[in-house]
Amino acid sequence: MLFSFRPRFAALALAAAALGACSPVFNWREVPIGDDGLIALLPCKADRATRMLPLGAELISVDVTGCEAGGATFAVAHAAASDAAQAESWMRAWRAATRTQLAGAPMAEAPAVLPRATDTPGPMRLETQAGASAPTHVLWFAQQRAGKMALYQATVLGKPSSPEARAIFFEGLRLP
Repeated sequence: MLFSFRPRFAALALAAAALGACSPVFNWREVPIGDDGLIALLPCKADRATRMLPLGAELISVDVTGCEAGGATFAVAHAAASDAAQAESWMRAWRAATRTQLAGAPMAEAPAVLPRATDTPGPMRLETQAGASAPTHVLWFAQQRAGKMALYQATVLGKPSSPEARAIFFEGLRLP
């Protein structure tokens, strides 16, 4: 009787060990960003940090939520402006600062579409082209909420091991 139990136990133990070793590289989860209602789809457990970012003549507090998975970094940065004029000024400075960081890399910037994002400042997309040392894809957008403007920068830095990962990340951004 004892011997008939051992093969079953061994098979169960082997199956459990195999399942434990099969963790997916991209474990997508919904993550709230800031307090303004944005939900991002991230491929791994998110880390959070706050840093001061010089935007033009001002130094602003930016909350960053992100993680690394499959050879790329996925992140969303969030800041709050007091009105549309300040938001437009900060967004122009944010885009310029990013272009400066990517200096020398061939890049393309174009208007983008994101449901429920403001028209001013409007969503913009930046992508480095072939030949860049690290592929970079950025989407800036804003939303007016409760009398203030929430500003966002969503970024994929590097080339994810899954060709669909970048699209899943950007399409998973949901404004309330």
